[in-house]
Amino acid sequence: MDILSSDFTYFDFCAGIGGGHTALSRLGGKCVGFSEIDSKAESTYRLINDLDDQNLENWGDLTTIDTNTLPNFDLMIGGFPCQAFSIVGNRKGMEDKRGRIIFGLDRILAEKSIKFFILENVKGLVNHANRTTMKKVLTLLHNSGYRVWWQVLKSSDYGIPQIRERVYLVGARSDLLDEPFDFKFPEPTGMDKQLNECLIDNEASLIFNEQSKNWDTFTRYLSNKYNTGLFSIDDLRDKEYRILDWRQSDLRIYEGECPTLRTNRHGILYVKNGEFRRLSGKESLLLQGFGCDQANSVGHISNTTLLSQAGNAFTVDVIEILAKCMIEQFHMGTLGKTSEMSEDSPMQPMLWDIEHNAIPA
Repeated sequence: MDILSSDFTYFDFCAGIGGGHTALSRLGGKCVGFSEIDSKAESTYRLINDLDDQNLENWGDLTTIDTNTLPNFDLMIGGFPCQAFSIVGNRKGMEDKRGRIIFGLDRILAEKSIKFFILENVKGLVNHANRTTMKKVLTLLHNSGYRVWWQVLKSSDYGIPQIRERVYLVGARSDLLDEPFDFKFPEPTGMDKQLNECLIDNEASLIFNEQSKNWDTFTRYLSNKYNTGLFSIDDLRDKEYRILDWRQSDLRIYEGECPTLRTNRHGILYVKNGEFRRLSGKESLLLQGFGCDQANSVGHISNTTLLSQAGNAFTVDVIEILAKCMIEQFHMGTLGKTSEMSEDSPMQPMLWDIEHNAIPA
């Protein structure tokens, strides 16, 4: 029996605005519930995934969920909070309560005997605290009866023109797998979508020029000690779809790809028709792999809100390709074995090696 066939079920934890929901639904998965504590994100989640007429329950804070009341499902997907491990955040790791959400996810996995999972976090998790945090996460999941594989994937390698690197953890219950078995992450597919297909918002209010509110701040920024003498306005505006990132002290310029979208820092400009334009909320959704219809469905939500929400979302295409790989490789049955975890099922050897899975230089 193929568990992740056209009728597989999943639960969306730390759901955000539903990038995971969109990806898994494209593969035929059925969402049986989601967990999100931000009411604004929940509103966007329901709109963007067209759930207004569906009675899909938001279970709220996952740390308070009674697993005896949860519906059964085949796959857990969760993007547990990244701020505790991010370079942009304070990197307190598991000292930050957001960093401890992984324990709540692990509890649900163990108590519900979930068959498979996909978890995601910032690349900084890999090296946090001299790699001890990653080892703790992997050990935690292993001790709950799972074999786990992980890899850092970049969104621009899987169809979307955004340089977004995230670590993805794929897990399967140990008692479901035959030996030998080693999950293989998807090979890069290249960029199917180009920047000009994402940067399509023609709203006049997004033009950034001498009449704009923060123009003087921008020109002073170009004259700071990191940028002075390096750039002129005319030169910066001379190439279509050039991306300018002024979220750091030094100006960073990108061609063909957008830098990582972030939740709390939105200083991205691009060139179109010889003018600077601010990135819009709609465009940020397209740069995360959502469809045009989905982006249009939330057009009444402010750009600031959408930019923040998109910065915290999954890249849809990466999750879709990764989940498709799981379907193909696990045969999601798996191999006709029992769907219930036995207390005396033998634990499989730990298959992760933090050094072996190190990010290539």
